[in-house]
Amino acid sequence: MPSKISTHQKTQLLRSHYAALQNPDIRFFIGSVGFFTLASRALAVVIGFQIYKITHSALALGWLGLVEAIPALSLVLIGGYVADHFNRRKILLITRASSCACALILAALSYQKHDISVGGLYAVIFLAGIARGFADPANTAFEAQVVPKLLTFNATSWISSTWMSCSILGPTIIGFTFDGLGAAASYIVISGFFILSWIFTLIIGPKPQSFPAHKEPLSKSISIGWRFVFANQPLLGAMALDLFAVLFGGVIALLPMYANDILHVGAKGLGMLNAAPSLGALVIMLYATKYPPISHAGRNLLLTVMGFGLSILLFAFSRNFLFSIFALILSGMFDGVSVVIRRCMVRLLSPDDMRGRISAVSWIFVCSSNELGAFESGMLASAIGAVPCVAVGGVVTLAVMGMTAWLSPQLRRLRFNPQTASTPYLP
Repeated sequence: MPSKISTHQKTQLLRSHYAALQNPDIRFFIGSVGFFTLASRALAVVIGFQIYKITHSALALGWLGLVEAIPALSLVLIGGYVADHFNRRKILLITRASSCACALILAALSYQKHDISVGGLYAVIFLAGIARGFADPANTAFEAQVVPKLLTFNATSWISSTWMSCSILGPTIIGFTFDGLGAAASYIVISGFFILSWIFTLIIGPKPQSFPAHKEPLSKSISIGWRFVFANQPLLGAMALDLFAVLFGGVIALLPMYANDILHVGAKGLGMLNAAPSLGALVIMLYATKYPPISHAGRNLLLTVMGFGLSILLFAFSRNFLFSIFALILSGMFDGVSVVIRRCMVRLLSPDDMRGRISAVSWIFVCSSNELGAFESGMLASAIGAVPCVAVGGVVTLAVMGMTAWLSPQLRRLRFNPQTASTPYLP
């Protein structure tokens, strides 16, 4: 992109549906994100269904979420520090390679169809969680190096759309692979996706990176990210809203139970159930590439969380496979709007030399909501059953939305100027 660009050129560029895709490095970054998402979402389906087929235990699914959450939550803040003080591209190359190695180890453990060690599977997922603790903040921060600020809204929608598209394809492809060829072959396919993600990351040229002017002690440096988030009410409100909504309202961890025991649709059906929320989100994100929902960002975020809670309630009581798919698609549509808004907020509200640490704080909330949410769902479902567990989650999500709207007026009023990608304003 030219160093100097006229106001008219800026306007024309912003109006282009494919503006971000004209930049080769953005295309490579999208490829990296896409193949990594194919691999990680497929891995989640295979490991969850494999463990449930072995144990037939909701508690085992809960422990799976906790096993991944412990290293990811423990290391993500250190990962944010590392992302701000070391080359982010190199961090991604190392962690992508580590994820591939974990997939190959899982394939080796699953080669014998009988006497598979569940403890061994948990151990490898624990190692994968370590890689994730460094990869997530580095990826978010590296995105800001690849994407010029002017293209933030358009690129965010394309990147999110790719992520959602691959979240659909990954579970769907791997569901049929698992039923046809088994777990070991599925993990081999997953390792191939990780390799392709590594290659696309490698192709991206080195990017200038702002490093902190002064290297503080590790603990002090990490605390800076936390202090920034807690001093910024819109960021804190958005992160907390996502945390508690997904922590209690997420259903992904219990989908193996729904597929096997309630809807009776097997691994193929499980793949489609996993893909359904991403399909809904994809539709919204493609729309957002042209019309980003950021003019009234705070209001839209709150309304979409309310819609997410209602769609989870619909899914909870469904006994029809197609209606369950429909409810999950709705949940994904609402969540898709939320993802676009939150990604833009983290990008535009974060100083460049702090972006890794702020992204790490954001990932703490994300990891807590996803993995600890899986643990919470497994524990509660083992006590009261899957259907009551999901229904309670939908109700709690609605309550969290109302509480956040009341306690965070700055988030409620938050707006962005879609024409300039400048500092957000609070009317």
